[in-house]
Amino acid sequence: MPRALISVSNKNGLVDFAQELHELGWDIVASGGTEKLLADNNIPVTPVQQLTNLPEMLGGRVKTLHPAIHAGILARDTVADVEELQQQGYAPINMVVCNLYPFQETVAQASTTLQDATEKIDIGGVTLLRAAAKNFFRVTTVCDPADYPRIISALRASGDIDMVVRRDLAVKAFALTRDYDTAIHAYLAQGTTPTTSAQEDENLPDYVSIAVHKVSALRYGENPHQSGAYYSNLQSDTPFGAKQFGGKELSYNNILDVDAAWRAVSSFDDPTVVIVKHLTPTGIASAATIAEAYPLALRADPLSAFGCVMAVNRTVDDAFVEQLGSLFIEVIIAPSFTPTAKTTLNEGRKNCRLLQMPQPYDNTEYDMRSVLKGFLIQRRDAGDPIGTNWKTVTDRPATAEEMAALQYAWKACNHVRSNAIIIAQPNHTLGTGGGLPSRVDAAKLAIEKAGEYVKGAVMASEALIPFPDVIEVAAEAGITALIQPGGAIRDKKVIEAANQANMAMIFTGVRHFRH
Repeated sequence: MPRALISVSNKNGLVDFAQELHELGWDIVASGGTEKLLADNNIPVTPVQQLTNLPEMLGGRVKTLHPAIHAGILARDTVADVEELQQQGYAPINMVVCNLYPFQETVAQASTTLQDATEKIDIGGVTLLRAAAKNFFRVTTVCDPADYPRIISALRASGDIDMVVRRDLAVKAFALTRDYDTAIHAYLAQGTTPTTSAQEDENLPDYVSIAVHKVSALRYGENPHQSGAYYSNLQSDTPFGAKQFGGKELSYNNILDVDAAWRAVSSFDDPTVVIVKHLTPTGIASAATIAEAYPLALRADPLSAFGCVMAVNRTVDDAFVEQLGSLFIEVIIAPSFTPTAKTTLNEGRKNCRLLQMPQPYDNTEYDMRSVLKGFLIQRRDAGDPIGTNWKTVTDRPATAEEMAALQYAWKACNHVRSNAIIIAQPNHTLGTGGGLPSRVDAAKLAIEKAGEYVKGAVMASEALIPFPDVIEVAAEAGITALIQPGGAIRDKKVIEAANQANMAMIFTGVRHFRH
């Protein structure tokens, strides 16, 4: 009689599966809660302790870790192995049905303590799966309840599970244990890496664990000829763990723009609107309400805003919706939506996705980018490090109004692709020049976007200004103050140009490249 060992945490579909195995002539061995469930449903079951002649120990921590179990799983179809089992009074185990304690689900909960997490690290289950998958030449490994019908169908058809299926199931089991161990390592490693600013660059870990699963297949990648999918370390069936109301599924490019927009808006405390197109914030504005901020954000570049992704850091209400007019918007991201605003947007903008984000952008994680045969990993740029000292380098210091505008422009510039230039007034941007190989060209583009509002505004450059040409272009446009990291070989000439134009200029000593 073939024997199946069953020890599962997820018991979905188990009773019907075990009943089918019993009717097909299988002997069933089970442990702990699994044994009780089967016995309560009148399915004949042999307790694990009957094979081991030992009780479960340490509150169930030790029950299947015994030669009577693992010799039965690991024995090969050889005369020597069969004889050795018989000498010890053991019997072969032909199928292992096992899934693991829900570690990932546990650590995804904000209230989980370190003690809670470690209690959900499965030991016996992982060992069972690895042993069975190692011996797939003889043993069937079942780690996913979704495979129960497949197993029963094969057994009904031929009385056996063929080698191709056993190998496929073994691969699935090793993938499960790989991801499980990766998730454990990633969780425990979070608390062991120093995070102080002075240590950030030199204390990146030697090994980084990435435990992700496919959340959704996308229609395509950046272009229709490329396949694409969204993966996450969240136990969620939606991108970002967000709730989506209305519209079709997010595309690959939508997801990139959502990430950029939510990252940007999360860095502002006041009610703020961020409009993003192709990863670039075309307009950022803050005001007493997001309804008041929206027209200012739109004014910075109304042409590019068509087909945009828009993020706000306050609840979307009726007043905000009224301000949107007829602008075509791909996605609106917010912490919440009022019921009436949601209804109005869903009925009036059927192609607009509404994303309710569960929390602000997390700047404690790593930025990771793929390159040929590897990855680049860095800590996220969350703005100027603590202790950064700005220095006025020109004869004229900035006025209070200019300083407010410079602070706003500098924060906004952090979210624009290099070379990045922002022109701003206090609490809103006027023009953006980003993603250009020439800084002076980026400045000219930002000035063009600012239009008639450029006179009396300020400019921010996310990296050092290498030549006086940017200063000259800014002064000619009517820019009165400028902020940049400083540190160029020609800083003296750049400062002289600013003094000649009676501009105030601040050096931050910190750059914010974004490539």
